[in-house]
Amino acid sequence: MVTVLLADDQALLRGALRVLVESEPDMAVVGEAVDGAEAVALVRAERPDVVLMDIRMPGTDGIAATREIVADPELAGTAVLVLTTFEADEYVVRAILAGASGFLGKGAEPDELLSAIRTVAGGEALLSPAATKSLISRFVAQQQGADGEPRTVPGMDTLTSREREVLVEVAGGLPNNAIAARLGVSPLTVKTHINHTMAKLAAHDRAQLVVAAYESGLVRPQRP
Repeated sequence: MVTVLLADDQALLRGALRVLVESEPDMAVVGEAVDGAEAVALVRAERPDVVLMDIRMPGTDGIAATREIVADPELAGTAVLVLTTFEADEYVVRAILAGASGFLGKGAEPDELLSAIRTVAGGEALLSPAATKSLISRFVAQQQGADGEPRTVPGMDTLTSREREVLVEVAGGLPNNAIAARLGVSPLTVKTHINHTMAKLAAHDRAQLVVAAYESGLVRPQRP
């Protein structure tokens, strides 16, 4: 059973999400929060597998709540999936940097949302394919400034050449099987390289690897 916590200040949306989630025999909603502070408190009380987190809420927002949940080692079993109306929004990247396992637009199809819940509950990161690459590249370009100088990402200089190759493909949005086929190695080898890279870069999950690839200049953002 996948347990889910809903964090959104709109009661109507929470109600719709509850009906959708509980229509699945292997899912259950264990709580609802109207702001980030309540979400953190409920996560500590209920220990859900997944939090569906809105970003913009009164008081403590979804980014601060995500950061607090991810920073608590006792809550390591909880993944945060951001739901937002603003897919082309730098706050989404800030949520990923805070430790969210990915994001989806609130206009996502029901089957897509249910699949996303199962994905992050299984320990994988999920990035909205329609927006992630352009979103992150635009955000990083803004952070780097007009000179386009990349940032120093701690641990990047310790990556092997193969780990860098894999990181580039991860930043391109490819799944492990596709990366394995492109590089001529097994999916297990790709997974091993990704795990080593995450450890070296202190990345919480695959989503943060994408950001690190852009920030370091390993993958260049597309400027408007």
